[in-house]
Amino acid sequence: MSFVRCALPAPAPIGVLTLGVTDAGLALVGFGHHPEAAERAAARLGEPLVDGYGGAAAVQLAEYLAGERRAFDVPLDWRLTAGSQRKVLQALYDTVPFGTTVTYGELAARSGLGRAHTAARGVGSIMGSNPLPVVVPCHRVLGSDGLGGFGGGRATKEWLLALEGVLTPALDFGSG
Repeated sequence: MSFVRCALPAPAPIGVLTLGVTDAGLALVGFGHHPEAAERAAARLGEPLVDGYGGAAAVQLAEYLAGERRAFDVPLDWRLTAGSQRKVLQALYDTVPFGTTVTYGELAARSGLGRAHTAARGVGSIMGSNPLPVVVPCHRVLGSDGLGGFGGGRATKEWLLALEGVLTPALDFGSG
């Protein structure tokens, strides 16, 4: 087995996605060109790192970012997740489709963590540690009082939600 690292050009405000693909499936999506993130992930999985093409994962992400794909069917390699993190991310992937959103508290309940404030805060931390953003759509998780945070930055979260028809696109996307 090996861990294939590739950089996928993406529209502004995203710029570039760093992908990591194993024989089991897509294991890593990182915002920006960060080859060291793929190096760490490969080492954690104990797999040799090679540079190459992300295959079906790269194609499906490019289609999604171009507005041509609404769901991913590429296999996912969940080995960079564990315990509650995997449970919450799997619930997100399975129950929050394109064009819909969920609050941190609602996702906590769907994941079996309960609806308590501490459970919702835990979900927020898990979203920040998601190794597969965009595909496991943490951009669709909102705070009860607004957008909430996002590892790719607020402009990226807004752009992804506008792509899915959840938000009206800002007039200045792509400028500056």
